[in-house]
Amino acid sequence: MQKTGVAGSVEGGVGARPRRTADTLLWAALIPTAATVGGFVSQYPYGMLWVGVLIVLVAAAAGAIVAGSVWRRAGAATLVGFAVFALGLFAGSNLNETYLKQLGERTGAVVVEAGSRVNGKGDVRHFCRVLDDSGSRAELGDIQNCHGQFATGRRVVLFEDRLGGLEPWIEAGGNRAVDPVGLGITAGLYALIAATLLHAGLRRR
Repeated sequence: MQKTGVAGSVEGGVGARPRRTADTLLWAALIPTAATVGGFVSQYPYGMLWVGVLIVLVAAAAGAIVAGSVWRRAGAATLVGFAVFALGLFAGSNLNETYLKQLGERTGAVVVEAGSRVNGKGDVRHFCRVLDDSGSRAELGDIQNCHGQFATGRRVVLFEDRLGGLEPWIEAGGNRAVDPVGLGITAGLYALIAATLLHAGLRRR
């Protein structure tokens, strides 16, 4: 009877390892991916900013709860929570720029008005009103790369979403090169979150 009990215990332990590894890999992929998706969704207009923020918040909470409460790795939980917020912030802007500049349609335009506003919280928000070569007008903001660097009357290039979902990305020229530093930070944060969850899950208490 004792041999049978020991054998059953060993079999249970061996069988639990693949399940633990699969579970860990799932969370290590799910949390940073959700944060990345949330950051990109927040770049869309019509209130999608709040949807993206909500996705990032849920991802941060889920990662911290799994690592801290379930796996009992408090340090990993803290690191994941902060890194998820940072990933959502960097991923949104960098993926938006990369997508529009690599796959968007270039259109010439002129800045007809540029300035800034101060909202109720005292934050400065820049804006650029542009008139493209087809006669269409648009108002762009910080999310679309208008940070007060374009003067009124400046000739610019708009990278427009062929699907029509995203607002155009404004640039001084038509170069499709993207920011390697921003993409590197985004990839680094993704890898950091995945590696932290992987380590915490495999060494859970």
